[in-house]
Amino acid sequence: MSDSATPIIRNRDEAEAFLDERIGRGVQPGLERITGLLEFMGDPQTTYPTIHVAGTNGKTTVSRMIQQILGSHGLATGGFTSPHLDRIEERFSIHGVVLDPNDFTDAVRDISWFVTGYEESSGNLVTYFEVTAALAFSIFATAAVDVAVVEVGLGGRLDATNVLDGDVSVITGIDIDHTEFLGTTLAEIAIEKADIVPDNGVLVTGILPDEASGVVSQLVSERSVNWIRYGQDFEVLSADVGVGGWQASIRGVFSEYNELFLPLHGRHQVDNLATAIASAEMFLGRALDPELLHLAVAATSAPGRLEVVGHRPVLLLDGSHNAQGVRGLADTLIGEFPPMAWQLVLGVKGERSVDEVVAPLKGLIGKVFAVDVDDPTSHEAGEVAMAAAETLGVPGDAYGTATEAVDAATDAAGPSGGVVVAGSLYLVGEIRAGNERADDRTAEAHRRFSAEVTLDDDSEAPEPVGLLEE
Repeated sequence: MSDSATPIIRNRDEAEAFLDERIGRGVQPGLERITGLLEFMGDPQTTYPTIHVAGTNGKTTVSRMIQQILGSHGLATGGFTSPHLDRIEERFSIHGVVLDPNDFTDAVRDISWFVTGYEESSGNLVTYFEVTAALAFSIFATAAVDVAVVEVGLGGRLDATNVLDGDVSVITGIDIDHTEFLGTTLAEIAIEKADIVPDNGVLVTGILPDEASGVVSQLVSERSVNWIRYGQDFEVLSADVGVGGWQASIRGVFSEYNELFLPLHGRHQVDNLATAIASAEMFLGRALDPELLHLAVAATSAPGRLEVVGHRPVLLLDGSHNAQGVRGLADTLIGEFPPMAWQLVLGVKGERSVDEVVAPLKGLIGKVFAVDVDDPTSHEAGEVAMAAAETLGVPGDAYGTATEAVDAATDAAGPSGGVVVAGSLYLVGEIRAGNERADDRTAEAHRRFSAEVTLDDDSEAPEPVGLLEE
C-alpha cells in the first residue's frame, strides 16, 4: 500500500475528522461498498452474534434496553446506534458504557488504512454511515462481545447494517417517514424494514399497523421465519404512570414480569420495553431472571427522548421528528405533566413537512421558537416558524441560534411553565450539551463488567483480503 493512502491519526480530533471527511457524500443506499470494505477488513461482523433493530421510531431506545437486559444477565454487550446527540463516541458502547475517547481514537486508527486502502483500490468512496458501521463491527470484534445490538440507520433492505444475519431481528414499529428513500405507503416502508430478517430467522415486532402486518406476514412465510408478535406472543399487561416513569407488568414470550419500574417518560416506552424483553428472551431462548430484569429496567435511560434536563421552567428534550413520534410527545405532555402552555423550540429537516410534524401538538403550544438545524437540507427557521405557527394557531418567530431560541422560550415560559425542544435529534443534541441532565445509570446493570471499559490493544488486526497491492 502506498504511503499516501495511510492516514495519520494522532488524537481524538483527528480521528473524528477522518470520519467527518465523508459527511458530504450523503446517504447512498446500497450494500456494495460496505460489503467490499468489510471483506477487505476480514469480515469482523461475522465473529459474534447480533441482534438487528429496525423501525420508524424507538430503535435507539429498544437497542439500549436490550443491551441493559442482556448485560444484567452476564453477557458482554456491544451497541451501535445513530445518530449521536453530542459526540460521535455515543454511537458505540461496550458493556453499556459509551466508548472512551482514547479507545475511539485507537479504533479509528485501526480501520483507517483499511478504509483508504479499499477506496483507493476499488474506486468506491464509502459514506460516513458506512464507515461508522464498519468501525462498530471492528470495535465489537476487538472487545470480543457476546452479542452486538445493532440499530439500522435508514430503512433496512439497503442499509449498511444489512450485511448482518441477525440471530434476532427486531422491528419496533412502522409509520410514514423518509419517503424519499423508503416509499410513500406503510406497505412499501414495511417491505424495506422487514428485509433485515434472514431466511429461517427470528423476528420480533412491536405494534404494527394492519397494512404493514400484511407485508411482514408474507415475508415471514416466504423465508420460514419464527415471528414473535406484540399482542399475540407478548404484551403489556398493565402500565401506570408514576413519579419519573412507569410501573408496568409485561407478559413476555416465556414468562410474566410484574411491577417493573421504567424511569422514562412516555407510555410508548412501555411498549418499547415489552419489545426489548421479548427480543432478549428470544436471543437467550428462555425466560429472564426477574431480579436481574428489575435491575436492568430501573437503570434504563433514553438520552434526548422525553428527557427532562432543567426545571423552573421545565426543559424537556425530545428528538421526535415525524408525526408518530410527535404524537407520543403530545400524549406525554397531556398525560404526565401539569396543564400548561408549552413553548416549542423547533427545527425540522427538509424532507419532512413542518405541518405534519407539528400537527399533533395543536392546543398544547403557546408559541413557536424556530431555529435552523445544523444540516444543509433543513428547512430555514423563518419557513419553520411560519408553517408551524399557522398549523398550531399560535405566534411564531425565527432565531439565529438554538441558544437564543431556548433563552427566549425560557423567558416566555416563566418559572412555572415549560419549554419543549423537538423536531430534530441534532437540535436536541445541541441543547442537551449545555444543560444539566439526569445521571446515566446504564452501566449499573452490567454487573460482571467494570465501568472503566478499555479495548484489548494487544489483539492482532485482521489481514486484508487481497484488494491492495504495493
